[in-house]
Amino acid sequence: MAKSDKKKAATVQSPAKPGRKPLKTKKSRVFAGLHASDIAVLDRLFTVVESRRQADPAISHSARLLSRGPAKVAQKFGEEAVECLIEAVAGNHDALVAESADVLYHLVVLWVSAGVSAHEVWTELTRREGISGLAEKAARPAAAAVKLDTPKLP
Repeated sequence: MAKSDKKKAATVQSPAKPGRKPLKTKKSRVFAGLHASDIAVLDRLFTVVESRRQADPAISHSARLLSRGPAKVAQKFGEEAVECLIEAVAGNHDALVAESADVLYHLVVLWVSAGVSAHEVWTELTRREGISGLAEKAARPAAAAVKLDTPKLP
C-alpha cells in the first residue's frame, strides 16, 4: 500500500454532531491506524523533559518551568487545562487539539517535577484497563474520597 493510501486509511471523516453541519475538512485519526511510534510520543516527550531538568533555563522552556518549582509547574498545568476546557466548550476543534497537546506537555513536566515516572502512570492505566470506572471508584477506600462541604444557603 502506498504511503498516501496508508494515510487515507488511517483517517476518517469527523462525524456530524446533532444540530450542526457536517464537517467537510476536519479529519481525525483512527486509533487502530496509529503506529507504535505515534503512541510512544509521550514516552519520548517524557525522556526529553527529564533530560532538560539540568539544562540551562535560558535556553530550555522545560528547564525554565522545572526551575520554578512544583507549585509553579502545577499552576501552569492548571492554566493550560482551563484553556483546553474553554476551547472544548466553544467547540473549536483545531484549538482544542492544540491546547490538548499543551496540556499533555505540561502534565509531563508536572510528572518530572513531582518525581513521577511515565512508567508508573502507564502501569496504573494498565491496572485500570477493563475495569468499570464506577467499580474502580467504589473500590477506593472511604478515606480516599474527598468530599467538599458546601455551605447551606439560608
